[in-house]
Amino acid sequence: MTTVEPERGARAIEVRDLHKYYGSHEVLKGVDFHVDAGQVVCVIGPSGSGKSTLLRCVNRLEEPTSGRILVEGIDICDPEVDLAAVRSRIGMVFQQFNLFPHMSVLKNLCVAQRRVRKRSQDEAVRIARDNLAKVGLADKENAYPAHLSGGQQQRVAIARALSMEPDMMLFDEPTSALDPELVGDVLAVMRTLATDGMTMMVVTHEMGFAREVGDNLVFMDGGVIVEEGDPVDVLSHPRHARTQAFLSKVL
Repeated sequence: MTTVEPERGARAIEVRDLHKYYGSHEVLKGVDFHVDAGQVVCVIGPSGSGKSTLLRCVNRLEEPTSGRILVEGIDICDPEVDLAAVRSRIGMVFQQFNLFPHMSVLKNLCVAQRRVRKRSQDEAVRIARDNLAKVGLADKENAYPAHLSGGQQQRVAIARALSMEPDMMLFDEPTSALDPELVGDVLAVMRTLATDGMTMMVVTHEMGFAREVGDNLVFMDGGVIVEEGDPVDVLSHPRHARTQAFLSKVL
C-alpha cells in the first residue's frame, strides 16, 4: 500500500481532467476542480449535470474512468493507495441519512469510531456526545432514528461524520429529502462548521446558503463546469447564458 500521509501545503481536493462514463454515456467530460483547505465550495446545477457524480468520485464511491483525483496531495486513483485510510479523513453526508435503524443515536455515532478508529468505548462515547451537542441533539442520544424528524436524522448523520474527526466534509444535497421547515436547522449546523474552518464541498440547491457561506460557487451542466467564481458575483451577475437560464428558474 502507498503511504497516505498528507502532503504539506497541498490542496484539500484537486481534480484533473476527470472523465466518467456509464457505458457509452459520458457523465463527466474532463472536469478540472479544486477545493483549498478551509474553503467551502458549493456546486450547483440542474439534475443530471454531473455534480453528485463529481462529489462521489472525490472519495471513489464512483470509480473514475480517467483523470486524477488528489486528496491532500494523495492520488486516490493510484491502485496502490490505501483508500480506506484516505477515506477515514473524508466525512460524507448523503441525501438519505443512512442511519442504522436498530441502533440508538449514540450507538450510531460510536460504531465506526470503534471499528475504524479503534477507539475505546469511553472515548467513542465522549466524542459522540460532544458532536451531538454541536448539532443541538444532546438530549436525543437514546432515541432511535424512527423517532426523529428528517432534519434531526440528518443532523445525527452530520454528527456521526464529525465523530470520525475528518479533515474535510462532502455533502451531497443534504437538505433535498427534507420538508421545507426542517431545512433551516441542518443549514445552521453547516454554517457553524464553515465558521469553525471545516473544509467543505457541498452539492446543493440552497442558493441562500451558497451565497452566504460559500467561498466559491461552481455551476455545472452537461458534465462540465460552465462557470465558477465568488458566489455573490455568480448569483447576481452570471456571465454564461446557461447559468443565467438556470438561475432565472431557481432564484
